[in-house]
Amino acid sequence: MKRLFLATTMAALIAPAAVMAAPIASPIRIETPLAQDWRFRQDDTLSGVERPDFDDQNWRRVSVPHTWNRVGLYQPGAVERLNKAENINKTQGVGWYRLTFAAPKLNGRRAYLQFDAVSRTAKVWLNGVYLGEHQGGFSRFRLDATDALRGDGQNLLVVRADNSKPAPGSPTVDNLPLTGDFFVHGGLYRPVSLVVTNAVHFDMLDFGGSGVYARTTALSADKAVIEVKARLRNDLSRAAAVRVVSRLRDADGKVVARAIASAGLPTKGGQESTLSLSVSNPRLWNGVIDPYLYRLETELVGRDGKVLDRVSSAFGVRQMGFDPEKGFLLNGKPYRLRGVGYHQDREGKGWALSPADIEEDVAILREMGANSIRLTHYQHGQTIHDLADKYGLVLWDEIPLVSAWTTGGALEPTPALVENAKQQLRELIRQNYNHASVANWGIANEVDFGNSFPAFLTGYKDGKAPDPMPLLKTLNDLAHQEDAGRPTALATCCEGRVFAAGVDVPTTAEAADLGGANRYFGWYFGAPDDLGPHLDALHAKRPRQPLSVTEYGAGGGVTLHTDDVLGGPIDSRGRAQPEEYESYIHETAWAALSRRSYLWGSWLWNAFDFGTTIRHEGDADDINTKGLVTYDRKVRKDAWYFYKANWTTTPTVHINGRRYVDRAYPVTDVRVYSNGAATDLTLNGKSLGQRTECPQRVCVWRAVRLQPGENVLVAKTEVQNQTVEDRIVWRRPADPKAPIRIDAGTLIGSGKTTAFGSDAFFTGGQALSANTSADYGRPEVRAAITGTDEVDVAASYRQGRFSYAVPVAPGRYSVRLTFVEPNLAAGARRFDVLVNGALVLKNLDVAAEGGGALKAVTKAFEAEARDDGLTLRFVPTQGEAIVSAIEIKPVD
Repeated sequence: MKRLFLATTMAALIAPAAVMAAPIASPIRIETPLAQDWRFRQDDTLSGVERPDFDDQNWRRVSVPHTWNRVGLYQPGAVERLNKAENINKTQGVGWYRLTFAAPKLNGRRAYLQFDAVSRTAKVWLNGVYLGEHQGGFSRFRLDATDALRGDGQNLLVVRADNSKPAPGSPTVDNLPLTGDFFVHGGLYRPVSLVVTNAVHFDMLDFGGSGVYARTTALSADKAVIEVKARLRNDLSRAAAVRVVSRLRDADGKVVARAIASAGLPTKGGQESTLSLSVSNPRLWNGVIDPYLYRLETELVGRDGKVLDRVSSAFGVRQMGFDPEKGFLLNGKPYRLRGVGYHQDREGKGWALSPADIEEDVAILREMGANSIRLTHYQHGQTIHDLADKYGLVLWDEIPLVSAWTTGGALEPTPALVENAKQQLRELIRQNYNHASVANWGIANEVDFGNSFPAFLTGYKDGKAPDPMPLLKTLNDLAHQEDAGRPTALATCCEGRVFAAGVDVPTTAEAADLGGANRYFGWYFGAPDDLGPHLDALHAKRPRQPLSVTEYGAGGGVTLHTDDVLGGPIDSRGRAQPEEYESYIHETAWAALSRRSYLWGSWLWNAFDFGTTIRHEGDADDINTKGLVTYDRKVRKDAWYFYKANWTTTPTVHINGRRYVDRAYPVTDVRVYSNGAATDLTLNGKSLGQRTECPQRVCVWRAVRLQPGENVLVAKTEVQNQTVEDRIVWRRPADPKAPIRIDAGTLIGSGKTTAFGSDAFFTGGQALSANTSADYGRPEVRAAITGTDEVDVAASYRQGRFSYAVPVAPGRYSVRLTFVEPNLAAGARRFDVLVNGALVLKNLDVAAEGGGALKAVTKAFEAEARDDGLTLRFVPTQGEAIVSAIEIKPVD
């Protein structure tokens, strides 16, 4: 029997407090944003800061949201960047905030300080009185400030924020996340406010939730039944009799359902009240097709008819299902989730984003055609949830249990860490329970590495690693207790992959209702075409569990380019990460994903480049460049347009390689992403022909010959009676006799004195390097090659039995070949070189000629090119043939 998960929910949207100077006043609640005129200092050594007489006059004035961190640098280039070496701040430690503010007179009411997030731990004082602390950098929390607040007077609020990296003995040792490929910024990076309520109110200390929780318990075409649970609190010194009134209004404000319940609240106590609303002919929240939202108003009313408290929320009525064969079902119909992973930072601001920043991010993703977002790897704020409800984007929410749950090599988590994980899960669920967009609760990400990481990274000895299953079971059970209407999920990294002998990884997918696979075939492991068969194997192993792909992708430096994505080994932890390879991985991955209807969703990695501190790769430092858009949101990479062409009906045509302006070779393929039925391409006004019904929306013109100087390419298509075009310019040297230089075995050409293009025009062989690639934070080790100034060119090579068909014009050419023996002794490798079938080098032994390994050897000769160019064949006679560089120059 299949497992069919149904999550039928009436979802609510709690509007976040706007950041403004004046309080948001109502007869019931007063909410005052505390955004301006904070004083700030980052200093681990200060003491006594909470005292009212502490002198902060020399501190910097800041506004909230605020973070002191600024992380991530692109390599210097033509584009002006916000982050520069001189303004980077990766300090993790204690930041102090002090604010003086006026407050209203309470007159028997209650006051709460509300923090939408403080990273990663917070301690709070008001007027010198310690109010409490919060462990966890991503969730809203509130502290009761009633007794410490001075009404009709000045108040001093002091916050100690600490984003220290968790380590044995540190104050954050049991605070998730313990690790992760993202930087944990510090500070008051989401809004802060003062909320004043009546003494009888909805529970303000319910793990940051609204105190009102609603879900649809029954749904048909003509009726929806909505259960509303309200947690009530009475802080009076006497019992209170109240009524709870819920009204559902449609988008025009008309009441379409109403329910009333009575409650007797004990002195200084609480109670839960349950109501049931019945809605006739409900209009459903239907994703991006029709994200219709009602509004639910829930009130507490006293005996005298006076409204004591009110929570007003936007709601969506919908049913979500998860089927292991049909995939994701929205309101009973198949609805394929195609989405992105999303981190909450951007260049120049870190985590201290404004609602406008997040709105811009969502707009970019909606334009691309995404209908889902995986909110990784921690709880995100209310703004992104509100926007997802509004625009119909389905969300995956998760807690920051990422890769590790112990420190110092321990094999068991501490009780405090387990409690922190449970706390953060409760906060995630209660604060986002009512959102129509939320489909599931993610309980972990990549906790199945087992002993695959080297000991110097983990601290685990004797090949042992902690077992994640007990903690996962605890969290899975808790999630179901908190919300019976949504399934749990987790993302795995390692099951089914081929590791070295002695590596053992746990199978964790069974710990949650839904499966998610983070798989980087063609990047960190395997080949791109391995993805589809691998997913089929996972699906066959657990046929009753719905499966999704939660991460896939590749790095893409917008200043790094290749002429052939198969020309050399990708350097997934180093610099060789050209933009074209990122596009190649997404093209091949989507071809596999789009054909597998059993997948309930897929989320590419990542929406935007984001900050981290474990990477020095691609064209950046401390930036993960797998985003489809750059860290500053200014450049949409080629792969972004691939998805726009595939995921939308918006007329789209995009020529790839627009940032690779100065081309290495006179002949190249032209790739165009287009969702038109027919696409035309011209070069300098001359037609190169038309492509129709291009597979995966990728139209290709092979072996286009560029002219010396400027080359203008224009692609045109017609979609929905609208003609759209894209225009780019490529350049070649003005000299028609410019040489061709091929850096064999590499994805990205190099050259110290002269520029070499990346490996191209080859058939057969294997691309390798004499250098030792970067890995897990260890930098590349360059080989000590002698005999040439072009050490980088000489280090890479093509090896095996292979040939090059170089498309030069007919004529006489000088050919110069560079060889380096990487590791073999004389006599172990011998081969012939033929040009257009004629033998030019016989039984070449590079080690013998150079006098050993890592010594460059050059050979030069002349050859006559035919109409089809020059063909160079490398034929082994002993071992395998090899070449590091090919230079071809016309002979005058």
